[in-house]
Amino acid sequence: MSTGFIENTAGAGAARYAKKRAEKGRSVRARSSEKRPGWVTYLFLGVVIVLSIFPLYAAAMYGSSTTTEITRAVGSLPRWLPTWRLLENFGEVFSAEQFSIWLAFGNSLLVAVTVSASVVFFSTLAGFSFSKLRFRGRRALYVTVLATLIIPAQVGTIPLFVMMNEFGWIDSVLALIVPGLVGAFGVFWMTQYLQEALPYELVEAARVDGASMFRTFWSIALPAARPAAATLALFTFIGSWNSFFWPSVVMRSQLTMPLVVPQLQGAFTSDTGLVMAGVFLVAVPLLLVLAIAGRQLVAGVMAGAVKG
Repeated sequence: MSTGFIENTAGAGAARYAKKRAEKGRSVRARSSEKRPGWVTYLFLGVVIVLSIFPLYAAAMYGSSTTTEITRAVGSLPRWLPTWRLLENFGEVFSAEQFSIWLAFGNSLLVAVTVSASVVFFSTLAGFSFSKLRFRGRRALYVTVLATLIIPAQVGTIPLFVMMNEFGWIDSVLALIVPGLVGAFGVFWMTQYLQEALPYELVEAARVDGASMFRTFWSIALPAARPAAATLALFTFIGSWNSFFWPSVVMRSQLTMPLVVPQLQGAFTSDTGLVMAGVFLVAVPLLLVLAIAGRQLVAGVMAGAVKG
């Protein structure tokens, strides 16, 4: 195996190590790709899968039970197999008079898709600037952006609410979209990725060919950042879909999917099975997104592991 191939796939450090071994007359073999994982690995992954899906399974079992059955089953699940009552609770959620679950679903989908696309675009643009461009104050500005990660989101709730009220965006999806158009974590994520994945020679070549800075970003940096961008988009979509605190502050008549669950609780009594059925419905769209985008996400990450 040539050191050039090792440098392109594993980095300069691995290439230096391979060169030293070659000088000593030792060969470097790619044994890791030929070795199959053992039963311990499969057992560990099986435990992780079970622990991950158990909360959703428990929600389905509670949604299939009456309040009396749930009260009696202290410390354990009320049942182990779903019943038709789960579908009945789904029907009650869809036909609820106090809210429209389809409107809540549309609001959540609009906010999650818009915020995810915006975060990916602006974070990649900022990451390209911080990692490949040289300008005055670059390091200080980057540190300032990262410093905002240590500030709890709750600290800015009151001033942000005042701003949304002055803009007239209370009870509007704009109050959910605009504050989340870009985040410090996304900027950090894309900056770290582009530092290694995008050779500076490609940027210089594009500039020599007469491409503008934005054209260089659009045609060179953005395709190179596709694996990291896909991961960031998925994480942002999940976080935006599951957001509860800020929507509960600014939304009044319009709801998102997480805000549907409190609406299912009565003023004096609560149908636990109905509430858990609503929790299950909130999580189902995320499962569909993971099922659809999971394979493309893994394929993109694996494709980005080999640098061209």
